[in-house]
This record gives sequence, C-alpha cells and structure tokens, in this order.
Amino acid sequence: MTTTKSMISEPAPAKVNLTLHVIGQRKDGYHLLDSLVMFMMLGDVVTVTPADHLSLTIDGPFSADLIANDDNLVLQAALSFGFIKGAAINLTKNLPVASGIGGGSADAAATLRALSRLWGVPIPNSKTILKLGADVPVCMTTKLSHMRGIGDQVDILPPPKKLNILLVNPNVTVSTAQVFGELACKLNTPMAINMPDPSDTDDWIKWLTDQRNDLESPALNSAPAIGEVLRSLRAQNGCVLARMSGSGATCFAFFKDSNTRYAAAVTLRQSNTTWWITETEEALI
Repeated sequence: MTTTKSMISEPAPAKVNLTLHVIGQRKDGYHLLDSLVMFMMLGDVVTVTPADHLSLTIDGPFSADLIANDDNLVLQAALSFGFIKGAAINLTKNLPVASGIGGGSADAAATLRALSRLWGVPIPNSKTILKLGADVPVCMTTKLSHMRGIGDQVDILPPPKKLNILLVNPNVTVSTAQVFGELACKLNTPMAINMPDPSDTDDWIKWLTDQRNDLESPALNSAPAIGEVLRSLRAQNGCVLARMSGSGATCFAFFKDSNTRYAAAVTLRQSNTTWWITETEEALI
C-alpha cells in the first residue's frame, strides 16, 4: 500500500484456492462452495489519483489481454459506489488473465479499498460487493480465509508459517463458466472439519493433501495442459503438494524449502519456455 497526497496504490494479491469443494447448487444457479483461500505476495497493483472524470488505464506484462471498457471489473467496482466521482485509475496487470488466481476479483477489491480512501467514503456494503463476483468478498482481505456459500461467507484463519510456493500456468485461459457447467456432480462432500492449525505445517499440508479441487477434472477436459503442469510439479524433488487453483489453469505447489523450489523453477523454465512460472510466498500484508 502506497499513499501520497495525490496518489493511492493498493496491492491486488493473487488468490490461490488451496481447496475448492463444490457442495451444492442453488435454484438460481449459484454454486455452493467450501474453499480454503490463501493470498500471495505477488499480484496486480491498482493506483488511483484525483481527476475530473473516471478513467482506467492498464499497463504491465499482461495488459494486452485486457480492455479498459465498462466490462472491466475495475470500472465496475468504481461504479458500485452508487455515484460517479472523478479518479484516474491505473491497473498494473502482473498476473495472467482468466487463470484461476482471482486477478479480476482482486483488482476489483483493491479498487474498492483505494477509492474509498481517495474519496473519503465507506466501502460499499457486502451485497454490493458480492454482485461484482463470488471471489470479490474474500479478496477484500489478504489473509488465509475459509470461504463458503456463494462466496458471501468469509472467515479469517490463523496464518501459516512461511511456505515456499511455486505458481505455474501453461499459458492457456480457461472459462470459469464452462468449467462449472461441465462439473458432473454438483453435490460433493465439504472439507474435513478437523483442519489442524496452519502453523503446524506438516500436519496442515497432510490435511490439505486429503482435500480436493472439484473443478480440476472438468478443467483438465477443457485444457489438458493443466495435467502436464501438475505431473511436472509433482515430479520435482521437494514438492509436498501440487494442485490446481480455482477453475484453472494456474497450479500451485508447496516445496519443502526454498532450494528445492528454486531448482524446480529452473528445471521447469528450461523445459517449458512458454509457461508462466513464478516463485512466491503467502502475503504478509
């Protein structure tokens, strides 16, 4: 977070679904989720400055994949305040688009935080935030969280100890709507209730290993490259857990230490030159 008299910057950390159990579907079509969500040190950045009119510019390594129009979640978040005030909004897009790590939702949440401070007004209520997307409420925090319902129930959990994390995307986009639509069973078991304290790293990761991402199977049908990523991660020395995040295609892996994580990143970059591969840790902000 950066603040000057004329500029406010808010981080939009990458969101990783450590687990994602789909445990039902409402009559209105919304899916009921049971998910453990962690935020990363890396992410996008939203910067706002005073202006006479509302505008959006986009830069960063993945800026070419987005259009600064009214469909962009950043502008939708700005308009969700219910009034129009001026602000020059800049989104620095460091995360792949449509990649299962909450980029758009995190950007919307960061926009709400930044404009609330710039304009000196309260953040919109929870119902308004949820209308922006099921992941936006959980992205209003950067803490390890238990997300339930249609994304409207968020409980913050104790932080884990430092984890050595590798994120990998095979440079493919996956449609969230398509993945949910192809999910064969919409009524699956929730997460086990006996989750150890996240600070007990070994027991916690063992517990995580026994959980699931129910969207992984339909995502693999849509983008087989995800399977190649998971196989490659699980084959690396020191990998203790690898799973797809969200609806894909980004996958995460925990490594036993920073040395094995670094070695895995080097190996994967050498053999998969088109993949997005980045080392990170959980957010401390």
